[in-house]
Amino acid sequence: MELIIQNLSKTYANGVKALDNVTLSIPQGMYGLLGQNGAGKSTLMRTIATLQDADSGSAMLGDIDVLKDRDAVRQRLGYLPQDFGVYPRISAFDMMDHLALLKGVTNKAERRQLVEAMLNKVNLYEHRKKALASYSGGMRQRFGIGQALIGNPQLLIVDEPTAGLDPGERNRFYNLLAEVGESVIVILSTHIVEDVLELCSKMAIIHKGCVLYEGGPDAAVEALEGRIFSRKIEKADLARYESEYKVISNKMLAGRPLIHVFSEEPLNAGFAPVRPSLEDVFFAKIGGLN
Repeated sequence: MELIIQNLSKTYANGVKALDNVTLSIPQGMYGLLGQNGAGKSTLMRTIATLQDADSGSAMLGDIDVLKDRDAVRQRLGYLPQDFGVYPRISAFDMMDHLALLKGVTNKAERRQLVEAMLNKVNLYEHRKKALASYSGGMRQRFGIGQALIGNPQLLIVDEPTAGLDPGERNRFYNLLAEVGESVIVILSTHIVEDVLELCSKMAIIHKGCVLYEGGPDAAVEALEGRIFSRKIEKADLARYESEYKVISNKMLAGRPLIHVFSEEPLNAGFAPVRPSLEDVFFAKIGGLN
């Protein structure tokens, strides 16, 4: 199954154009949607998840019209939004049981078996009787994936899933998503470059509602080979370098800015060529340089 999005557009009442003729082909497996906060990622995810309308365009999940046949989409959809709310005092088992009931699993014995299997899958079974309020951020996210997987969805949408997680929880979440992505379409919407690099074989960069790149992360990085240069500079010189060069990023290193510069020609004057990263790709794309 494949999700085909064509010329999808959405403008809000305040005049903000959140989606501008977005066209994407999303196959089975892990697909990264990379963009800054406010780029249009959540609007796109909410539209695909049938939570809001588009102004124009189309989206097809296999032979299902996503924009018109919402019930059919919801039967095949798992969704973990950025702000996943739960009843804090209820146990994980009871909450998962309630959600399974809402998703149509009415047989009590069948539902119990499903809930226990899902809690095992996300490595929360031994914590099933604990209140969700006692869970760490990573545990809550794993619970969120568990509820999203009830009903064996063919399309799983996760919106900013690793924001705020510590490295250990993030790795556990990576492993879980990678396992899920072996058999379904998983759209990972994030502003964290490492999430896409670690998990996704295909990706898109979206900025101000427009798709700037679609393809493989590795291919995008290779396309920048030989065109990224770095140099440590003094803080007082940053504005001058930004005016003289195409500075795509800067970060403080031992109290001094380390700048990355895009250039089609080799740079001297203290610059050194560096192997490009997906972060360089991201900043070059949104800066309109590549």
